[in-house]
Amino acid sequence: MVVRPVVGVLALQGDVREHAAMLERAGARAVPVRRPGELSEVDGLVLPGGESTTMSRLLESFELLEPLRERIAAGMPAFGSCAGMILLAKQALDGRPDQQQLGGLDVVVRRNAFGRQVDSFEEDLDFTGLEGGPLHAVFIRAPWVEKVGDEVEVLARVPETPAAGAAAARIVAVRQGPVLATAFHPELTGDERVHRLFVDLARG
Repeated sequence: MVVRPVVGVLALQGDVREHAAMLERAGARAVPVRRPGELSEVDGLVLPGGESTTMSRLLESFELLEPLRERIAAGMPAFGSCAGMILLAKQALDGRPDQQQLGGLDVVVRRNAFGRQVDSFEEDLDFTGLEGGPLHAVFIRAPWVEKVGDEVEVLARVPETPAAGAAAARIVAVRQGPVLATAFHPELTGDERVHRLFVDLARG
């Protein structure tokens, strides 16, 4: 019998419903997380897209910041998309001075690296560890990774095409142990392969 892990979705802002639906399809039981008690009961946590500075403040308001840091440091699987990637990073460039970081990934990310809302775009990516061909990725005011530590595995980069411009070869998906992050929004495409990868980590 396949274990169905309980995976939380941080339900303070962002694509909560979309991530929950994909997690269910990928074999998890998805639950919203807004309080420390709810965080303590999950096998893994998704940090959705949204606005990273707002989410940072809400984590403090809901008294989740330190409990979340502690659980990630203790090895809880976590997956961040877009703003979630920014929160999981050790350092974020172009952020507000009061923005908090969770430090689950030894990476430096740049907020809104691809530009404003009008610069949102879609791209097919080669994604290490996923079978079934390229992954269609939706980028919305996305970050990218500028620097990775020795223990961080790069899973995907923007293809080097003339249309990519300054974004060519930029890192847009990473993993460090049980912590996974994408600059794009896999919950918006109907392709649950990234969520299946994360559910396998949570099943652990």
